Amino acid sequence: MDKTKTKRLGELLLDFNYITQKQLEEAIEYQQKNNVRLGEALVELNYVQPDDLIQVLEFQLGVPHVKLSNYVLNPQMATYIPEHIARRHNVIALELKGDKLLVAMSDPSNVVAIDDIEITSGLKVEPRIATSQEISKAITQLYTLGDEDTTEIIASLGDELQEEDEAELARLQEMVEDAPIVKLANHIISQAIQMNASDIHIEPMEKEVRVRYRIDGVLNEVMTTPKYTQAALISRIKIIADLDITKRRIPQDGRISVEIGGMKVDLRVSTLPTIYGEKVVIRILTKDSSLINIDKLGFSTNNLHRFKELIEKPHGILLVTGPTGSGKSTTLSAAINYLNSPEKNIVTIEDPVEFQLHGINQIQANPQVGLDFASALRSILRQDPDIVMVGEIRDEETARIAVRASLTGHLVLSTLHTNDAVSSITRLIDMGIEPYLVASTVIGVVAQRLIRRVCNSCKEKHEPSAEEMVLLAGGSDIARYYKAVGCHRCNRTGYRGRVAVHEVLVVDEKVKEMIVKGANEPEIANYCIENGMTTLVQDGIEKYKEGITTYEEIVRVLI
Repeated sequence: MDKTKTKRLGELLLDFNYITQKQLEEAIEYQQKNNVRLGEALVELNYVQPDDLIQVLEFQLGVPHVKLSNYVLNPQMATYIPEHIARRHNVIALELKGDKLLVAMSDPSNVVAIDDIEITSGLKVEPRIATSQEISKAITQLYTLGDEDTTEIIASLGDELQEEDEAELARLQEMVEDAPIVKLANHIISQAIQMNASDIHIEPMEKEVRVRYRIDGVLNEVMTTPKYTQAALISRIKIIADLDITKRRIPQDGRISVEIGGMKVDLRVSTLPTIYGEKVVIRILTKDSSLINIDKLGFSTNNLHRFKELIEKPHGILLVTGPTGSGKSTTLSAAINYLNSPEKNIVTIEDPVEFQLHGINQIQANPQVGLDFASALRSILRQDPDIVMVGEIRDEETARIAVRASLTGHLVLSTLHTNDAVSSITRLIDMGIEPYLVASTVIGVVAQRLIRRVCNSCKEKHEPSAEEMVLLAGGSDIARYYKAVGCHRCNRTGYRGRVAVHEVLVVDEKVKEMIVKGANEPEIANYCIENGMTTLVQDGIEKYKEGITTYEEIVRVLI
């Protein structure tokens, strides 16, 4: 064991030159007189800064530290540690990890505090270090987070916030630490997660601030807050995302990791200046491992068989195509997860890395330092990969490197933004890739969309109209057709969750020949349909017949 880590706190502070011997002696005397711990004595005497003390404690005890100002406090955590125990020991619960409770403490060696928490919560304590000041402030914030609705939260703000678009910086920094604005920001985030939203839009308007959630692909306005909350609310979001609150006229991007209701969630925060102030969009990424199971992506039996055959090929380019938010990254991650084995070297370049996969070498793109898809792909090919996943083919340079990788015996998975499978082939040719290279490298294309699932709690049986029967081509199993109604479980929308619809194009010898000869998109599409390809619309119709979705949803998304 490292002997330096068994040293007492005072000795370590002397070793690191944070204090002098005389200051240590004075602090020990102060400690004995006032019945406080040595660390508290040193801070109160202003001999050591709280952050310096945290670093030394982390080194001495081997306990990680946390910065509570960057945390989204979860109101549920207040149920594990009663307020009187939290205040007595200056501790706060952060998140639940299995049967362990992560607890921020100013002194993780305080065994009395740990025993009290473990007896009260029935959980094993896993300590983290934070400053006393941060914990005290967090306790005040957490134990004032109740179950009030938005109206009560906004009312509690009262006149604390100035009715100014541009509050003075010093005042703004005070405001964003006040319990009411913390409560409002946490309420917006936690409610969005509970409602299974994929994005939160906080939008300054002329006389108010509008908050919208994107749920199952559709934006819904959930609340408006008074204009005077704007500066503090947006600054609070920026602080927990570790962004600069002084920069309001340039876009910024940040990230927050939280645990709410036992679920780990990544929040990607993007700010954009508008004429009425900064707009904030928060992308919610739940770390749900079931999403990257290839058998749970909504593929029909035939499409799943064709897809697996494509990704099991030793080399070639497989493209997944569709608009933004159609689940392309999830499909690619599931494919990579399916192919993952100790015998394969799999490397990805993504922007952003949405799913962290064990055993996969994942690279986060960073164009600001020159690490874009093209340059990263060049470097990846010198790393002896078997399978390469590129987040997106955006330009000719990336496309050419992907083609070269395919020709040299690699399987390359990537995405494109096109409307259907066949148009991806045309897009590559339009980018400048010669038709013969497209024909010899592309092994297949998967086009996909996400459609909403009808809510199982309130759906009603539905007899298709004459108009629907034309689309259904004489379908007969009327008992399995449903319409959306709406109930409290689906937020009155009639839909809960989404499922993917797919179109899997396999590039066989005939399709290769058609590409080289310059056949147009309808000719290639007709041939593929005649040879077993299910179109997006056909796959959607099958899901309607199976009672998974509704006719209105098929029309909205696919027609």
